[in-house]
Amino acid sequence: MKTRRQAIILELINDYSIETQEELLSRLKDKGYNVTQATVSRDIKELRLLKTLSNDGKYRYTSYSKNSADASGGFNGFINSSVVSVKPAQNIVVIKTLAGMANAICASIDSIEFKGIVGTIAGDDTIFIVCADNEQANNFVFEIQKYL
Repeated sequence: MKTRRQAIILELINDYSIETQEELLSRLKDKGYNVTQATVSRDIKELRLLKTLSNDGKYRYTSYSKNSADASGGFNGFINSSVVSVKPAQNIVVIKTLAGMANAICASIDSIEFKGIVGTIAGDDTIFIVCADNEQANNFVFEIQKYL
């Protein structure tokens, strides 16, 4: 059931410009999947969906493929348009984003699997990234600042 639902989610985001979890939830219900917002949220995380800026200037869900030819370009634009600041605090990196963008950016960082990251957590506009040590945190900040 979960695998099929997640396949439907991928179809929906490819077929429609879906901007919010609520819109995705509604489209899933139209397809006969009566799930909660929490389930949709978990699916988004497991599928490593990103919100990217579309040609019409709106953010929409897209899938991320680590092997895609334009992955770094997409990540670059995504980070550049959404990150406000990146600061190390010993082995922790704090990223401030535009409101509502932290979760999507955090998921994309998790997808890329940067070296030295132990774990991440995101709120609405803030991401905390725990690195293995201070040096790894500084290296990560340096890498992210390349995209800004």
